[in-house]
Amino acid sequence: MGNISECLCGGSVLVFSCSGAADVGEIADKAARRLAAGGLAGMSCMAGIGGHVNGLVESAKGASRCLVIDGCPLDCGRRSFEEAGLVEFEHLRVTDLGIRKGDSTPDDSTIRRVVDAALGLIPQMGGR
Repeated sequence: MGNISECLCGGSVLVFSCSGAADVGEIADKAARRLAAGGLAGMSCMAGIGGHVNGLVESAKGASRCLVIDGCPLDCGRRSFEEAGLVEFEHLRVTDLGIRKGDSTPDDSTIRRVVDAALGLIPQMGGR
């Protein structure tokens, strides 16, 4: 994975992911968990953002950077962020990486593709 100090310089990175029923939702969730387990980002609760849970929305607002990983073009995570009034975030969609909904195994190589794409976005995410 990348150098943790490079990715976290300048503040906290929070990742929020789709955890939908489709394979691409599982892939998004597992990629976010891998980023968190590697110390590259903290993981927070997307359902809390969608439910307008004040503490979770405030955590997202207080983070230096947020990354939303959606599984498919429905963009439930992106829409949840926008509905909660959160507009400063990076967005990654699993299906934009050539991973097909309904036809993708959430194996190590597939998850790694999403993690690599996320790592490409994290250093670019400007502080607030």
